[in-house]
Amino acid sequence: MIKVTMNNKEYTYENRLRVVDLLDAKDYSIIACKVNNRLRELTFELHHDSTVEFLYLDNDEAVRIYEASLRYVFAMALEKLYPEINIKFNFSISRSTYAQIVTKEKAFTIQMLKAIEEEMNRIISLDLPFVRTVVTNEEAAEVYKKYDLEDKIEVLKYRPEKTVHLYKCDDYLNYLYSYMVPSTGYLKKFKLRLYGQGIIIQYPRAEFKGSIPPFEDERTYGKTLKDASNWSEIINSSTIAEINSYVEKNKQVDFINMCEARHNRSLCELGEKIASNISNIRLIAIAGPSSSGKTTFSNRLRIELLSRGIKPVKISIDDYYIDRDKMVPDHNGKFDLEHVNAIDYELFNEHLAALINGEEIDMPIFDFNVGKRTHYKKMKIDKNSPIIIEGIHALNEALTNLIPRDQKFKIYIAPHTQVNIDNHNPISMTQFRLVRRLVRDYQFRASKAERTLAMWESVRQGEFRWIYDNQEGVDYVFNSELSYELCVLKKHALPLLSSVPEDSPYFVDANSLIKFIKYYVDIDDELVPCNSLLREFIGGSCFQDV
Repeated sequence: MIKVTMNNKEYTYENRLRVVDLLDAKDYSIIACKVNNRLRELTFELHHDSTVEFLYLDNDEAVRIYEASLRYVFAMALEKLYPEINIKFNFSISRSTYAQIVTKEKAFTIQMLKAIEEEMNRIISLDLPFVRTVVTNEEAAEVYKKYDLEDKIEVLKYRPEKTVHLYKCDDYLNYLYSYMVPSTGYLKKFKLRLYGQGIIIQYPRAEFKGSIPPFEDERTYGKTLKDASNWSEIINSSTIAEINSYVEKNKQVDFINMCEARHNRSLCELGEKIASNISNIRLIAIAGPSSSGKTTFSNRLRIELLSRGIKPVKISIDDYYIDRDKMVPDHNGKFDLEHVNAIDYELFNEHLAALINGEEIDMPIFDFNVGKRTHYKKMKIDKNSPIIIEGIHALNEALTNLIPRDQKFKIYIAPHTQVNIDNHNPISMTQFRLVRRLVRDYQFRASKAERTLAMWESVRQGEFRWIYDNQEGVDYVFNSELSYELCVLKKHALPLLSSVPEDSPYFVDANSLIKFIKYYVDIDDELVPCNSLLREFIGGSCFQDV
């Protein structure tokens, strides 16, 4: 006898059964479930008393499963139509996935797109089941060899487990490092469009309540991703196996220095752009999502400008927070410190304009321990000194609308990685940043992984609300990704993530990160330069006391 609790109601069943069998009729809107607070596929079999929560496409975990299942069907359709073609997936513009042909000088055509779309719809209409099967690593290698997927074979040697969970659909086999929907019939929502030499695959998004967002051709973001992809190909670091090979061949020092040289080159290029127009530029605004490396970047940019005879002055937006007792709490009775209204942006605007005009100001000093401004200090800057501001709202025009656009130089910073586990399995930039955040929070705040994971959804909501819409039209995008960094971060992050207990509501999130960072081989912290942006997360930065 098994007792199952669903929607606060208890049901009793005589025999073990699958979660999907709890439903009276097949409901394609339910993508996955949580059983006793742990993410499971709908085909999961219940053996004991359980609490079941169904997940829809307004849930991030369900969307990840949907997207991976859709990638599987795309690859399956391609194998059926064009078995001679190997492809690579990456996360791309407009919150989509991008498929491109691995072989250089080959591109998808509109005729190929139509054929793939037709085949995908055929597979979906047949409602074919995804059948999970456990095979040895050696058996998996034989399957991958059949499909000419050498990249998948290469990563197997770094897999600590001796088995692989392959999924079979009809006569096709693949592994997408993810749970899957029960059958192809769940995947009716998708759009394909030709983009450059590849195909954009749009899918439902949780932040759009399970609908597909309108396509937006984000030119600035798209160029950054293309540059990141080109870089990974130039230095052979587009997959984990390629990155690991640097360490195995004892070339990790060269690898580190190549990645750091790229940052140095970008900073030099940025310095030249600013210096060429320094007579007009009075404000340098820097923004990016959490764990992008804004603090180290702004310090390194300051040094770059000093080397050119430019003497910038940094002003903290945080000092312009409104006193806590004057703030209006939200509907939950909490203070939303990420809201632009939490900042006295009118005073901030006035002070920026006054400083640029050569006037002296009384700049507030905000004490977060007491939640208010505790004192003021006199400030005046040289007429040739540009002001640097950085933070979540630095690109928000509300904070700087008294400054003419031609006097502002806007910089967006984020780790735009184009690294994959293998060609079919990209690592998301969000996961990249979360690993950084986990390590930094523990290193500098003694925060356990569960605390950081608990905050992450709120952090992401703030990013969508206040940052991403401001990245288009900036003057410069700085890619803060370092291709070697997960080899360094792994030894810090893995113990933190492994300590999250199975009954934790954040076990699923922890496990999703473990799934890919476990493949990286270690690089010693001592090899990381003291001025590296990576030092912001692992400690030992020469900028910590600046």
